[in-house]
Amino acid sequence: MVRAPPPIFGVRPTTGYKFTFHREVVVATQFGYFLIADITGYTQYLSVSELDHAQKTLTALLNLLIKHTKPPLVISRLAGDAVISYGLRASFVHGQTFAEILEDTYVSFRQQIELMVHNTTCTCNACRNIGALDLKFFVHFGEFGVQKLDAHEELVGSDVNLIHRLLKNRVTEETGFKAYTLYTDAAIRELGLETDGSKFIPHTEAYEHLGAVETWVQDMHPVWEARREALQRRIEPAGELFRLEADIEAPPEAIWGYFIRPEYFNALLGADRINILGRSAGRVAVGSVYQCYHGDMFIKNTVVGWHPFKQLVFDVVLPVPIPGTTALVEVRLEPTEYGTHLIEIIGKASGPLLGRIAGDAGTKAREGAMRGFLANFKARLETDLASRAVLPSMAALSDRDVSAAARASLAGG
Repeated sequence: MVRAPPPIFGVRPTTGYKFTFHREVVVATQFGYFLIADITGYTQYLSVSELDHAQKTLTALLNLLIKHTKPPLVISRLAGDAVISYGLRASFVHGQTFAEILEDTYVSFRQQIELMVHNTTCTCNACRNIGALDLKFFVHFGEFGVQKLDAHEELVGSDVNLIHRLLKNRVTEETGFKAYTLYTDAAIRELGLETDGSKFIPHTEAYEHLGAVETWVQDMHPVWEARREALQRRIEPAGELFRLEADIEAPPEAIWGYFIRPEYFNALLGADRINILGRSAGRVAVGSVYQCYHGDMFIKNTVVGWHPFKQLVFDVVLPVPIPGTTALVEVRLEPTEYGTHLIEIIGKASGPLLGRIAGDAGTKAREGAMRGFLANFKARLETDLASRAVLPSMAALSDRDVSAAARASLAGG
């Protein structure tokens, strides 16, 4: 009999399981997300003499995808040039965060490609055409079972079959997109992602025995271009008033999701409640406003820096009687061996002289209270994460496993 997943942060999940038999192995059937990250664009450039160089390139890129597959996602297995992962519905904090995980992975992939192109001096086709490599994501939500097979976990079920069928599609022919994320309509609805007026475009595929499959497609190249041009705004040491720090037992990807949830983020800002205004296509982004209410008064916090899983920067209108007095507040997330080191940096006030004096004095007087806010945020976040069901991570993939997957893909296996 398959056991329930082990506890995370000392709390055992309480989600129910039903059991079915598959190849004489008992499989726990549950609901969640499937993700396939598929590297494309290399096979047509290879010859036998170049396989060694191509394998090294593909192995490095597979390792990058493995590194970016973090909770709440769990790697199921490698399939040649693809990484297949999954996650339980109850483990996901916010749909926007899931989309940002994929975008962040794609940006890192493109950065790695640029680095490889810049550093190679080899003139073989495999090295000369590294720049033609690209990445596609396929996301579906549905019912599945997890079957343990040797060193990996095999996903089974009709919904799993569907996402593999979607790998063969007409997206590029109909849209011209060479790198994209394809979400099934079921995944979009479950994640709560906004499609009206967004960068998602509707797309339909049809398969024998499945009929029409409604999907939504996001072109990933604009994500890369926008991230390349984005300037990271930081508070320099000379501009700091003070900083607060805490170690949280969760990865940056998990913590970031709570920045979008007002009922949790209000603890960090010490607010009674928060309204998030000015979303872009349903998502919090640069220009969005966190309107924080403290009794009958509210403070306007405008997002001026939004770098998922790394940094959030607000321009805050300070509650002093001198108009035009503002200050930057920066929140940094730095990964550690056991979770994340969160740093909240409070910047010095800017604006009229009297406003700066009053603003800094008022903020400094609240330093003790703000330390309490951070401690409360940490406690609430860790408590919520501990209550969420997760699947156990598979055994660590060795360099031999990754190299074997790359070799099998290049050999057409």
